[in-house]
Amino acid sequence: MDVTTSQTFDPEDLSPDELYFNRELSWLSFNERVLAEARNTAYPLLERLRFLSISGSNLDEFMMIRVAGLVGQVRTKVATLSIDGKTPSQQVAAINSKLRELEGLQQGALAELRPLLAAQGIHIKGEDHLGERAEEWLRQYFLDHIVPVITPQAIDPGHPFPFVANGGIGALFNLVRNEDSSQIVEMVLVPSMLPRFIRVPGEVLGEVLGQEAIYVAVERLICRYADLLFPGFTIKGDGVFRVLRDSDIEVEEEAEDLVRFFRSAIQRRRRGQVIGLEIDDSFDPEAEELLRDKLDLQQAFVTKTEGMLGVVGLDCVVKEDRPDLKFTPYSPRYPERIMEHDGDCFAAIREKDIVIHHPYESFEVVVDFLRQAANDPAVVSIKQALYRAGQQSPVINALCAAAEAGKSVTAVVELKARFDEEQNLKWASELERAGVQVIYGFVDWKTHAKISMVVRAEDGGYRTYCHFGTGNYHPVTTKIYTDLSFFTADPALGRDAAKLFNFITGYVEPQQMEKLAISPLNLREKLYDAIDAEIEHARAGRPATIWAKMNQITEKGIIDRFYQASQAGVRVVLVVRGISCIRPGVPGLSDNISVKSIIGRFLEHSRIFAFGNGEPLPSDKAQVFISSADIMDRNLNRRVETLVPITNATVHDQVLDQVLLANLLDTEQSWLLDGETGLYERVEDDGEPFNCHEYFMTNPSLSGRGGALKESRVPKLTLRKGAA
Repeated sequence: MDVTTSQTFDPEDLSPDELYFNRELSWLSFNERVLAEARNTAYPLLERLRFLSISGSNLDEFMMIRVAGLVGQVRTKVATLSIDGKTPSQQVAAINSKLRELEGLQQGALAELRPLLAAQGIHIKGEDHLGERAEEWLRQYFLDHIVPVITPQAIDPGHPFPFVANGGIGALFNLVRNEDSSQIVEMVLVPSMLPRFIRVPGEVLGEVLGQEAIYVAVERLICRYADLLFPGFTIKGDGVFRVLRDSDIEVEEEAEDLVRFFRSAIQRRRRGQVIGLEIDDSFDPEAEELLRDKLDLQQAFVTKTEGMLGVVGLDCVVKEDRPDLKFTPYSPRYPERIMEHDGDCFAAIREKDIVIHHPYESFEVVVDFLRQAANDPAVVSIKQALYRAGQQSPVINALCAAAEAGKSVTAVVELKARFDEEQNLKWASELERAGVQVIYGFVDWKTHAKISMVVRAEDGGYRTYCHFGTGNYHPVTTKIYTDLSFFTADPALGRDAAKLFNFITGYVEPQQMEKLAISPLNLREKLYDAIDAEIEHARAGRPATIWAKMNQITEKGIIDRFYQASQAGVRVVLVVRGISCIRPGVPGLSDNISVKSIIGRFLEHSRIFAFGNGEPLPSDKAQVFISSADIMDRNLNRRVETLVPITNATVHDQVLDQVLLANLLDTEQSWLLDGETGLYERVEDDGEPFNCHEYFMTNPSLSGRGGALKESRVPKLTLRKGAA
């Protein structure tokens, strides 16, 4: 492992933009990497289309939250500088330029995919000629299924301009009445209950096997058959549009009733300031002028495109039943250790700590842990923190069953989980009806920690079983996010977990935590201490290395600590999927820091930190932690998070020598960050390509099988020169 030694200098001598990358531009760079997968010829076609749709979804959220926040700062003349020293208006200008570039890349990717999909019988049509049979079918579909639910509305002094909801799509028509040649503009909004794309099945096209399908966007269908909506009028021009609104919710610190506040805030979100307007390039000029005037587009981003509006809607096409054009289905394994104990989670955890690697190993074991607790007469208490639980949640069902069985059940439901507020309100009501004690946590902090705690009567006393996770209790994301679930009956961690819940439910600040570190109290300090220890090892001439995996790194304090470590000779290797404000490999500042990003079939989500502790990594003596927290100001200062030490030898090896090392070794899905330009380049393999997702999909279960790491059936990973 090479460590660079060069003349160092005081960061105070550098300007902020020389020290850090801009957070917003780094996020856009991440979404560009996601979009690049839409052009990855190694992927099946519908999976490439899925990446294009995901890039659209990501960009929508970025607009509704981050851009809306910056525009709000500009509007209210807030002069807060970003980490790289940019004002809100400077950031908005830079974002505007990058957004236009990304929109062009999205349309380019779609243009590339359309003929490839068409060759496989999946046709995404716009104004194209459809053929007589398809045209006839669509025309009748329009009359039977679209006309009854849409409402044309004249735009004139007698008809106020209708409200266009967040994400709403509509069409404007510039019409001339045939009878008197009077001119009128009509608007048709697409109801949210209509499908975004209308599918013409293969049978209609005369294909016996039904493998052919035509997809037409519903807004294009409305324009196509507008003459049926407006008899007696000549259509002079038309255009389709899509609106995005400010969707952030600012919590009033003195809000006395969080539930009531969030119900009203969700309603306000739907009516937020317009932050983005997409319109097609052929929009009728007069209708466009009217639209711009009525939407009050102060500082809104307006995008004109010759392609498709709202590429996020392509997820409808991705659902086409064509397994030949998708990844081979993957069924996660159930943890072997649990099966060895005949499905008894508590017996397996009692024997030894267990780590589960999702999605390669089934999240069902987490649900079974709670189900068993609900049905076990020896269990007296369950405490659960819920950040995101999804719409169909077996976790909620298990908690309700436990409460109905007479157990003491406490659920911390986070109302401030962005875009899940409404669903979480529904879960809270359901839990309360079942007898669960529901707590909403802190007003000004989010409870982001992923933790379950079960207290069971055993041997004349009580034993506490804990689950600590790096991801959410969400049935959908657990199938596509890579996360870790750590089960333990360690008494010290059990006592710390109890103190953490008391802190959340009763504001009782924990004293003398034994193992667990939590934010915003001491998680940052725990990481500082570990980094400082590596600095001391380097100064003493001992090996000094830090490996860390996270989703984002934006927090100035930790970044500066990493710079200090690099200058002291500590090798810092970071796997950061998304935003990275740290500048790696800058001479004299961060020579010994590297940053890579992995984008692939699964979304890398686990947070892992490893410190060499005076030995080369990987090492049995290394300090290893898993966490719910990214290295961001919000996670360290405004959220309740956990940092869990991994001390069990088996789990330690699995997390460090398998999960973390595999991420470092990956070449097929990895991008390296250039510290000078901020650009990412795909990693070039050295003739030994390695895909960490395929590795974990094709190898036997690692959960609870320490000996398996040394058996031939699980290939032992070895650090290659240059990988770290």
